[in-house]
Amino acid sequence: MLRFAPSPTEDMHIADLRVALFNYILSVQKKEDLLIRIEDIDKEANVEGKDKEIIGLLDLFGIKYSNVMYQSENVKHHRTMALSLLHEKIAFNCFCTPATLETKKEEAKANNKAYSYDEACLSLSPEQTIDNEDAFTVRLRKPSVDVEFTDLINAKLSFSPIEVDSFIILHADKSPTYNFACAIDDMLADITMVIRDEDHLSNTPKQIAVRAALNYTKEIQYAHLPNILNGSGEKMSKSDEGFNLKSLLEEGFLPEAIINYLVFMGNKAPQEIFSLKDALEWFDLSKISKSPVTFDIDKLRFINARHLDLLDDIELSRYVGFADADIGKLAKLYLNSQEASTTKELKAKISAIFSDKQMPEEFAQAASTMKAVIKNAPFFEEFNDFKSYIMKESGLKEDFFFTPLQLLLTGAPNGPEVEKMYPFIKNYMPEIVK
Repeated sequence: MLRFAPSPTEDMHIADLRVALFNYILSVQKKEDLLIRIEDIDKEANVEGKDKEIIGLLDLFGIKYSNVMYQSENVKHHRTMALSLLHEKIAFNCFCTPATLETKKEEAKANNKAYSYDEACLSLSPEQTIDNEDAFTVRLRKPSVDVEFTDLINAKLSFSPIEVDSFIILHADKSPTYNFACAIDDMLADITMVIRDEDHLSNTPKQIAVRAALNYTKEIQYAHLPNILNGSGEKMSKSDEGFNLKSLLEEGFLPEAIINYLVFMGNKAPQEIFSLKDALEWFDLSKISKSPVTFDIDKLRFINARHLDLLDDIELSRYVGFADADIGKLAKLYLNSQEASTTKELKAKISAIFSDKQMPEEFAQAASTMKAVIKNAPFFEEFNDFKSYIMKESGLKEDFFFTPLQLLLTGAPNGPEVEKMYPFIKNYMPEIVK
């Protein structure tokens, strides 16, 4: 069993989708189920409806899963296991206040030292614990030996007991902490492999320590994906173009293209343009780059344009409000001339053709004359016949002919040549020149 564990506290972003995709691909390759675990125990931070939005996006991107569960359903198990660890003295009550701990962290920082818990409450007597009415957290005793594991991307890693620390497993309100809840949830679901971002690398030894304390011996494989960087070499954030999945979709990027790019990025693929179905056949987690990868919106645009170009002509035309193969072919002219790369851009280009045109003053008279001729012209199958007729009837010479014609028929001074567009717009001429 593999799992994708999003938090319903914010919009899903491209790093989330990459994690979900890789988990899905590996689940298919390993012939194991994929579980979606909504990590919702931070009730105050949860955004209403965000869980359903995440599930909807997973469905949109073709990520199949066997079940959806909510982490809050397991809180009773989290608390039961924490009590068991307390009973066995593997965990202990900590009465240190947040203010006290913050002071100690500031002192460590001032002395250029890494902060670690000083075990102040580790050796409290039963009387000191039982009779103490102050709020307390529950901490797991730090391990006595290094915690080691082999990461499928980053090779063998080792964390000292001080790095793992005696960390909190239950907050003062007795809600479980992230690492404690995750470790137990993975046990309960019989997770065999965890693929997630490298931001979680420091969490892994803590989760391994929890399972070891509970005598859970089944090995879980780990793969921590390198960060996705922006153009400035910093980890991508909400302010970066392309970070938010909903925004990418609203801008007209196809799910298939986004999948293609995220799987291709930092990977060795047999070809540049492919589908998720293709990736299931050749994807190899061991070939993922060990270094951070830079998100390139222009590369995504290129890949998106290629996926749009692969669509059936009628299907593509529907993205711009038609159901006509000719309009689909027209849209592909804009794609192949690099005038557009998203459905939003295509819709703007096609819409401009059928909208009222504003003419620059220098071409206004020529365009007016040409417009009158076109409105009264017979239908012409071939562009050269259409051009010759308009030129003859309008008396316009080449210097004042092609630019007004381009503006009149497309609403833009540049773009695909009118001669190439004519076969696909000739039947719409009364709607274009009106």
